[in-house]
Amino acid sequence: MRILYVDMDNVLVDFQSGIDRLAPEIRERESERPEPAFDEVPGIFALMDPMPHAVECFTELSRQFDTYILSTAPWDNPSAWIDKLLWLKAHFGSGTSSPAYKRLILSHHKNLNHGDFIVDDRTARGVDRFVGEHIHFGTEKFPNWFAVRDYLVARAT
Repeated sequence: MRILYVDMDNVLVDFQSGIDRLAPEIRERESERPEPAFDEVPGIFALMDPMPHAVECFTELSRQFDTYILSTAPWDNPSAWIDKLLWLKAHFGSGTSSPAYKRLILSHHKNLNHGDFIVDDRTARGVDRFVGEHIHFGTEKFPNWFAVRDYLVARAT
């Protein structure tokens, strides 16, 4: 099977939904900073919704690819490291039948992972040096999960 990596923030996970659920005073405090760092707010990753159709499409792709979730957790937000795992368990299940079971890789250097495809909304954290094809989520070519799924299914074998 071909290897597929999928990012979490703004690919599997709707980051804005977590911001929207923060207490108003926290949103205001972060918004007033020269460079808001919402990802450093403890607990924010536990508040987020899945992106539309992300769970069903990832689950479908996991039957045709050797799939992994390859994400970065903020260095200065230790709760994010735990919350990302708990988010996956909440949305994909926690047992051995889950397509995400023991498939989470947290790294600030995504290029160190070798595979055929990476679905990510950015080129940061080594995605620009990834050995394999970058499926640039949220772009005109890959605006949503259906476009990603259809493209990858055609390349599964």
